[in-house]
This record gives sequence, structure tokens and C-alpha cells, in this order.
Amino acid sequence: MEPLEVGVMFWGDAPPVEKIRYVKGLGVKCGQLGMAGDADLSRPAAAAWRDALRAEGFELATVFAAYTGENYADIPTVQRTVGFIPPATRAEREARTLELSDFTAVLGVKSIACHIGYVPHDQNHADYIAVRDMVRRVCDRAAGNGQTFALETGQEPAATLKQFLASVGRPNLKVNFDPANMILYGTGDPIEALEVIRDDVVSVHCKDGDWPPKGVDGALGVEQPLGKGAVGIPRFVDKLKEIGYTGPLTIEREVHGEQQRKDILAAITLLRSLR
Repeated sequence: MEPLEVGVMFWGDAPPVEKIRYVKGLGVKCGQLGMAGDADLSRPAAAAWRDALRAEGFELATVFAAYTGENYADIPTVQRTVGFIPPATRAEREARTLELSDFTAVLGVKSIACHIGYVPHDQNHADYIAVRDMVRRVCDRAAGNGQTFALETGQEPAATLKQFLASVGRPNLKVNFDPANMILYGTGDPIEALEVIRDDVVSVHCKDGDWPPKGVDGALGVEQPLGKGAVGIPRFVDKLKEIGYTGPLTIEREVHGEQQRKDILAAITLLRSLR
């Protein structure tokens, strides 16, 4: 994989060869694979993905976990349903993440990632302690599989995330930096945030969006096509170069159908002009 190679985030919601050929048809040869909460993570399924990736000459940087029951409708709903924070689903999601690490090892991919949700600022809070310890256990499984475990940005300010990484105390705990999420959740300027956690970034999403509407409690901002939102994609790519990031520029566009395809193609052109 070349430095700053352009790739695409996609989901394992179709047979492996079919899905990989679709993504390759967009004009890329690398990306990140997302596995939904009900996706098959069995060893035969992993072998099918591994064989398809090899046959198609396609490289994965990361495999992402999503979880059944997550809902990103607005900030209060995210707080209740996303990641490792909800106590009722914590054990199930830990088991699922460990399973994803083993699945990813079969593929030969060296990173797993997910949203862990809104971590409390208070380090003495019971949820903080429980999630910290859970992340340690996931990191230990990932380390045994030769992987980093990347937390996706957005649901907390960069300084809070930096402090959490230190609290966990695992060298393979890293960050998948998504600049749009910082804006969508209203948690800070993404370029300033990238400077704070520059040493921890192992992968990125290239995504854009606008700030939440003023005066609407709990509202999220709105995702936009790359280059059409408030991130400032040229300065984001310049900042990545400045901090010495050389991994892939992975496009994430969370709409569906032909509009997604159209926006991804435009994003590929934009990013290749900025590399």
C-alpha cells in the first residue's frame, strides 16, 4: 500500500467476492471492512473473506465492529445505545469484539476498531472503570493476534480521549481519526484535535459534515459529501502530512445507493488531487 493511498470504508453485507469487486470498481484497491452486529464471524466466513481478498488483490487496513441495537439518531440516543457504555449489552459486545479480533486475524489484518461510545469524564465513575477494563481486555486479545485496537473519534473532546488512552495503558490502543465526527458531535475543531492525539493515530476516515444546529439540544450535525462541509479537507490532509501520517485515506460516506457511489467517486478525485 502506498503512503496516503485512497481507499473506501465498506460493509460486509454481500458475498465477499461480490462486495470486493464492487469496491474495486470505484477505482481503489484498499479500504476498511465494517461488520454489522449480526454479520457472520465464524472461521469459514473469515476464510471466505481472506480468500476473496487475496484473489482480488485487495488490502484491508482495518476491520470495524458495529453492534446490534446501536442507534445514531441524536446525541441522547447515541449515549444510550452505542458502543461499550450501555451496561445491559456490555458483556455481549465484549464477546463480539473478541470474536471480531479472531475473525480479523484469519484475514491477516493488523487492526480492529469501533466506537466505544460516550466515556464519562469522571475517572471514578463506575461506567468509566468498567469500560476502561473492558478496553484493556480487548487490547490484550488484539495484541495476541498482532493487532492494534483503534477507537474512533467524535463522541468526546480530543483531550478526554487522550486521557482515556493513557488510563487504559495498553501500547496497542490507538485512534481511528474521523474529522467529521468531531464536527457532527460538536466536540471540537478537528485539526486542533488531530494535533492533540497526533502520536496515537493509526488510521483515518475522510468524511465531511456541518456543525449541529444552534439552539437544538441533543441534535447532531449533518454529514456532507467530502469537501462540502466544515472540515476543510485540504487542511486536514495537510495536517496529516505534517504529523507524519502515511496510512490510507479511507473515504466513509454514510448514505446509500447511487448517491453514495457518486459522492465516493468525487471524493476519490478530490483526495488524489491533495495527496
